[in-house]
Order: sequence, then C-alpha cells, then structure tokens
Amino acid sequence: MNAADIIILLPLIVISAAAVIVMMTIAFYRSHVLTSVLTIAGLAAAFIALLVISPMAPRSVTTVLIMDGYALFYIGLVIAAAIAVSALSFDYLKGRACNQDEYYLLLLLATLGACVLAASSHFVSFFLGLEILSVSLYALIAYLRVSERGNEAGLKYLVLAGASSAFLLFGMALVYARFGTMELAQVAQNSGAEKDLMLFTGLALIIVGAGFKLAAVPFHMWTSDVYEGAPAPVTAFVATVSKGAVFALLLRYFTVVDIRNYTALFAIFTIIAISSMFTGNLLALMQNNIKRILAYSSIAHMGYLLVAFLASGPLAINAVSFYLAAYFVTTLGAFGIITILSGKDRDADELNDYCGMAWQRPWLTGIFTAMLLSLAGIPLTAGFLGKFYVVTAGANSALWPLVIILVITSAIGLYYYLRIIIVLYEQPEHEGPGPMLQHVTLTGHFVMTALAVMLIWIGVYPSPIISIIQAAVAGLK
Repeated sequence: MNAADIIILLPLIVISAAAVIVMMTIAFYRSHVLTSVLTIAGLAAAFIALLVISPMAPRSVTTVLIMDGYALFYIGLVIAAAIAVSALSFDYLKGRACNQDEYYLLLLLATLGACVLAASSHFVSFFLGLEILSVSLYALIAYLRVSERGNEAGLKYLVLAGASSAFLLFGMALVYARFGTMELAQVAQNSGAEKDLMLFTGLALIIVGAGFKLAAVPFHMWTSDVYEGAPAPVTAFVATVSKGAVFALLLRYFTVVDIRNYTALFAIFTIIAISSMFTGNLLALMQNNIKRILAYSSIAHMGYLLVAFLASGPLAINAVSFYLAAYFVTTLGAFGIITILSGKDRDADELNDYCGMAWQRPWLTGIFTAMLLSLAGIPLTAGFLGKFYVVTAGANSALWPLVIILVITSAIGLYYYLRIIIVLYEQPEHEGPGPMLQHVTLTGHFVMTALAVMLIWIGVYPSPIISIIQAAVAGLK
C-alpha cells in the first residue's frame, strides 16, 4: 500500500482515529460534553476529508476496498446521518442513569463499519464491515441497561444477527468454492450460468444474511421489538445507516450482474418486495406505539426500494440512491422528534404522548407532520420525489405488477401516517404541557430545523442532489 492508497482512505482513517481519541479521553477524563464534541468533530473532519480526496477517485485499495464516486456518496450519507444522531444523542443521554461516554465510541465504530460496507469490493471487507457494524449495534441497542425492553431488544438482535452471519459466511464459502475468488467484481463477471446450483445456493444464503439487515420480509421478525426497545437515537441509526450501507453493497454487486438474467433470483427478490410492502403496511395499521409504526413502515420502504432494485439499469441506480437520501432525511427527522421529546424515564413513543402537541409545540409539530407526509409520499416533500423516481424506474422496466402493488400499499400506508397527524392536532384534554413533552434545547431545535429544510429542499428543488447522484454512480453504469 503506497501513500496514495493511504490518502484515499483518509475518511476511514479519520473515523478510526476519532474512535481511538475518544477511547483514550474516556480512560483519563470523563466528560459527556467533551466526548460528544470530539465525536461530532471527528465525523465532521471525516466528511471534509471526503471532499479532499474526491479528485483522486476512483481508486482501488488492494482488492478489498474501492473508493469511487459511488462509495464516496454513500460514505458521505452515512457520516452525515451519524453527525445528526450524535447531536440528537447528547440531550437524550444527559441526566440518564448510564455512562454516556462509551455510547459515542460505539457510535463511531458502527459508523466505521457502515463506511467499510459502502466501499467494499471483497467478501472479506464485506464481512468485516458488517460485523464491526453489528457488534457495535448489539451494545447500542441495549445501552440503557435499566430498560427491560432494551435488554430484550439487544438480546434478540444478538441472536438473530449471529444466525444471519452464519448464513452469510456459508454463502460466501460456497461462492468461493465455485469461483476461487472473493472479489465481488470477479464473482459478478463469472456469474453467467443460471443453472449453477452452487452459485445459486451461495447467493441465496448471502441474500438471507443481507435480508436480515434490511429487515425485509421474511427476515423482519426482530424489527418492531428492536425499534421499540432501543434508545430513540439508536433506532434512528439502525433505520438509516445500517440499512443504507447494506443496500449500497447489494446495489454495487447486482449492478454488474443484471438480476433479470437470473429468473430464480429475480423471483425471490420479487416475492420479498411484494411481501415487504404488504406486511409492513398492514401490520403498521394495528400499532399504537409510534416506534413500532415506523418499524413496520421501514419494512414497507425496503419493499419500495426493491422495486427499483429489480428494475436494474442506470435509472434504477439513480432511483435507489435518491430514495435512500430522501429516506435518511425523513427517518432521521421522524425519530429525531421522538428523541428530543423523550423524558428521562422512557421514550415518548406512545401515540397518546402526542395528543394535542400542535397546541403546545407548533413548530416541532409542523416538522413532525412534514416528516410523516414525506414518508407517505405527499408532493413537495423528498419522499414524494423518491417514490416517483422508484415508480418511474419500475415502469421503465415494465414491472407493472410491482408498480401497481407499490401504489396500492402506499395508499394503505397513508392511513396510519394520517392517524398520527390527527392525534397531533387534536384538542388536548388537559392544560399545560403533556407528560412527555420535555424542554427542548437549542441543539434539538437546530437539528430538526436543518432536517426539515433538507426535506423541503430535496422535495422542491432536487436538481443539485440528482446531479451529485448521477456523477457518483456514473462509474457503475
């Protein structure tokens, strides 16, 4: 590895260095404020490093990592989301009966794992990145040890993630046995025989492992319990960074391998997409916990993404990337509201906690409403353009049954989003602030306002981000 290889890895090196600095700081001097500042500063420095190295891309670092425009875009998306989560976490953790400092160390390591996934070009980096991300999430999900729901969620995620890793490793072993290589590009180029049983079995097992991380049906069993039990900012991280990084890797591989040439794999992904869209939306209708509603909603959104994924081609890549960017902003905003309004005893995740919120906090209510309308795909929001892009990609590839199902299930989803909005604007039954409507600091207001501006900006004037995405994915076409 030469100097140029080291420089191109600067964002990953900066995040790793930030984790070491935070760890050493915790060892000698515990300060929640200092640890939070160091974490956000490290992530911001890593984001700036992306801009510095972008003229050097694309460049492969051995056969394990590739830092091209596509990787830089997704790494930037992951880091930006991690900065938002870190900022929201400060007030959330303040005053809670736990050691706040180690939380930021775990968050940095999880972000590093997600970045490695986005830049992965080899099964080894794929697995290492996934495990760095997963092991950090085990602890983050159960970080509030006094919470029984949190401990249960952490244990469930640990057991199921371990099982999914076993499927993933066995699938990689079969693919390696078939081709004698672990490089994704070579595997993709050699994947020419549909009737190759060993290859098909290996890919199917890898899909099982990746499907768990994406929480796509039928690998979704953990989602609602983990979303409900995890701390609100951790739930935001799981819903965005964890899923986005895995989807970025899958998209990179299947861009080279046109999935439409593999009837069996195409059928499997089609069934997963349809099941996710119906299951996610129908189960969300029966929930009274906002975290669980958003959990099942996220399952449906993975189904929507798979429609564009199955379309293949340049338009599909752009559609998936744009949808993920919009989904990141919207989901961070929705869970951000839950985070900043949560008390020290429990999260503000029950539907009744938000009854009449519009009469007490009109600004935050407006932001929450915008986020929910974006998730529903209402015009003038990022979510609407994301779904429009996905529908266009599906229609362009003549996937009409999937497009029709997407439209029908989106209409079903509109019901439970509107249900939350109606509760927000109901006349409150009591005077004064609700029990969970805690004091919101300037940091909370700033982060939520920034996310709301991003939401409307992407929905009204998407040209800049579309241009960035087109330039980023140009090398994959």
